[in-house]
Amino acid sequence: RMLGAALEDDGTIVMKEFPIPEPKEGEARLRILQTGVCNTDVELTRGYKGFKGIIGHEFVAVVDKIAPESSTTLRVGQRVVSEINCVPNGSGCRSYEERAQHSDRAALGIFRANGAFAEYVVVPVVNIHVVPEKLSNDEAMFVEPLAAACQIVQQVHVKAEDDIAVIGTGKLGILICQVLKAVGGKVTAFGRRKETFKPFEKRNIPCVLVSENLSDKKFDIVVDCTGNEKGFDTALSLTRPRGTLVLKSTFEGMTSANLTKVVVDEITLIGSRCGPFAMALRLLEEGKVSVEGLITHRFMLEETDKAVA
Repeated sequence: RMLGAALEDDGTIVMKEFPIPEPKEGEARLRILQTGVCNTDVELTRGYKGFKGIIGHEFVAVVDKIAPESSTTLRVGQRVVSEINCVPNGSGCRSYEERAQHSDRAALGIFRANGAFAEYVVVPVVNIHVVPEKLSNDEAMFVEPLAAACQIVQQVHVKAEDDIAVIGTGKLGILICQVLKAVGGKVTAFGRRKETFKPFEKRNIPCVLVSENLSDKKFDIVVDCTGNEKGFDTALSLTRPRGTLVLKSTFEGMTSANLTKVVVDEITLIGSRCGPFAMALRLLEEGKVSVEGLITHRFMLEETDKAVA
């Protein structure tokens, strides 16, 4: 049996024993090495998605067992990361984009599938990516959120002359800023607390404190990754007419946004979620994205409730 951090009906996280999962055809069992805490994990404890089960979806692991008759080049013992959107074996989905929007998908630790705050997790072999040897476990653990950041440049054509604002100075914000810089964008980060600016400034990313009276400057592309309902209003106020506003936030709750401005200013709204792991791994391997200093605390599996608090 194995230990897992289970989200209960009342939003609390309880350590429980679970049977060690057995992979079916087209699946592999992974032994978890390290897991990151995402804002989505926090929102799940507040009722987002109504999920009950083992949470956690940002992780690095080792291939422990591959189901017989699974078509894969994976080998037991390889260090890997995994996309979170899982579809039934034989569904024919070949890309992460198809899996992310499949009508019968599950999402590890979020929707219909147990996640990675456990000793083991089972995932489809098509979701798995081998981690290059030069990357540390700390770096590999950030592949999932970094891939989400990479998805923006799959959806929006970023030009060298584009002024880009990223609203939110958490870990996702700094990953997004680095990805946008890597493709040539001129990026400014906006946050509500100056103490969160240091890792941005260390990477030569200018920061602006969000206040009641934002500057008159408008941006060609604005990304909201605040993780709260106020972020959209801030992002909208910074978007130029006929600009593009990308939404990366998921949270439990509703927003009362002024959509009239979207219509009058003909702003393009884009929802953006999971992204390409291959690109994320490449950016880390090439040193174009750094995760140095982004891990602030470390916990044992048995302390998951403290980690997510």
